[in-house]
Amino acid sequence: MKTETNSAVTETLLYHEQTKHHFHRYARSAGFLDWANQPNPFRSYEGVTPVRLPLLQEDPASEHLALYERSRNAFQDFTRETIGAFLELSLGLSAWKSIPGNTWALRINPSSGNLHPTEAYLILPALPGVTAGIFHYNSYLHALEPRAEVPETLWRQIKEHLHTDGFFVALTSIFWREAWKYGERAFRYSQHDVGHALAALSFSANLLGWKVTWLNAVSDEEIGRLLGFDQTQWPEFESEHPELLCFVHRSGEQGIPRDLSREIVSEFSGLRFQGRPNRLSEDHVDWEIISRVAEATAKPKHEEAALTVPVRHGLPESTRPFYTPPTPSKIPAAQIIRQRRSAVAFDGISSITKDQFCAMLDKTLPRDASAPFDLGLTVPCVHLLLFVHRVTGLEPGLYFLLRAERDLPALQQKCHRHFLWRPVDETLLLYLLQAGDFQSTAASVSCGQSIAGESAFSLGMIARFREEVETAPYRYRQLFWETGMIGQILYLEAEAAGLRATGIGCFFDDPVHELMGLSDDAFQSLYHFTVGGPRDDARLATLAAYHHLEAPVRSEAKHRDPRV
Repeated sequence: MKTETNSAVTETLLYHEQTKHHFHRYARSAGFLDWANQPNPFRSYEGVTPVRLPLLQEDPASEHLALYERSRNAFQDFTRETIGAFLELSLGLSAWKSIPGNTWALRINPSSGNLHPTEAYLILPALPGVTAGIFHYNSYLHALEPRAEVPETLWRQIKEHLHTDGFFVALTSIFWREAWKYGERAFRYSQHDVGHALAALSFSANLLGWKVTWLNAVSDEEIGRLLGFDQTQWPEFESEHPELLCFVHRSGEQGIPRDLSREIVSEFSGLRFQGRPNRLSEDHVDWEIISRVAEATAKPKHEEAALTVPVRHGLPESTRPFYTPPTPSKIPAAQIIRQRRSAVAFDGISSITKDQFCAMLDKTLPRDASAPFDLGLTVPCVHLLLFVHRVTGLEPGLYFLLRAERDLPALQQKCHRHFLWRPVDETLLLYLLQAGDFQSTAASVSCGQSIAGESAFSLGMIARFREEVETAPYRYRQLFWETGMIGQILYLEAEAAGLRATGIGCFFDDPVHELMGLSDDAFQSLYHFTVGGPRDDARLATLAAYHHLEAPVRSEAKHRDPRV
């Protein structure tokens, strides 16, 4: 077993090293965009009758902080209507964009290149209008595609095991969707997207008085068995890889088991599954390195993981109120969710105040009873290297937000000796490393993208890396989930502040490390982000998210994004 683990660690570290971008060499990709084989952005199951979900006629009236604070939201019963609301405000469509000759969908959960490798499945008890069963969520139709029925006796076992009512939601990845454009780096981007989707689910659930709890002891193989993947004939290169399983339950309920018994999993293996997954592309490129790292980072079954509430300044994070600027956002929570977009360009002049900046950063810190991090990830491993360009009250420069105190000594020891590490806020572990104009540097290390320098601020997410991967190779995926969750928070916080954000997956890995003075892989940069005042493209027309449902359903609709 130890030999297998060592081999998986080696394979994982090799993948990460090989897929780095360098000034003189990018990670491998096809080198061109084969438009004829662009993957269909919507997975559907043929041979089943979708169960249409109602769309919200009126959004929840919750305020901005209701995204995070559980005390602000009343519990709503589990019904077909509330399940529809949960999915609409997490994984549903947010709008369609159009220019003459091209139309493409945007979703609530963002994705690298708008390619959407993340799929979702629900395992539901019997509800009015919905038979107990296993369903795939079809975001194009806003519908549940039934894959298998779950007998009442099995649901009784589940309720006895979990001690409460609720339902399961599972996320999976289709790596080919990202690999079509990004080649071998696609595995990284798929994991970012899982994190974005996970945070989106947690926020949406919170508005309904629900909580998403990650079942962190369940193996990937068990998730596949629950979803019937071992009985599914996938089109070649288009299989779905299990990522995680969560249980959605009433907020405030404690002691939810994070495992499933072997007996329950065995019962799922005996179910009869229906439906054939649609083919996404006619032709494919085999990125074997992605298959290898997916195998190396597969999560085995293990004992339920103990979770620790982060402590800062000697106090649990759960005891500290959110950092609130003098003028809080008045935009309702659901509107913030719906209007989230990825900025294509920034104006290079918009600024924010220090209070706004700190309030944004503060939301990225885990709290014991606040979405999204209370779903059960481990103590934070990701910190923020910040390029501050236009923040009133802070001098331009290079800053660092520490999200876990334990890593401060190691970072100070490994980073450049000339860094100041000067505290700049009494509430946050926010430090000035070096004053100066870092606009061109920020753009340069983000693959020369001007959006990293023309924003109010940009950042790189620096993860505690080598030790985590050596402890368990599957932690590699979870580090990217953490970055994606942070990214989703920054997206929503930018919208709440009247700004816009963009995730940046293309950056030069080791030049970022050199900028910090890091000479080994104890810490690694995994994701970049940028926030500022957007410059909108007047050529684009916007259509309502589900306007197409008023016309005949096109189950195989395929829309190309001209920006990809």
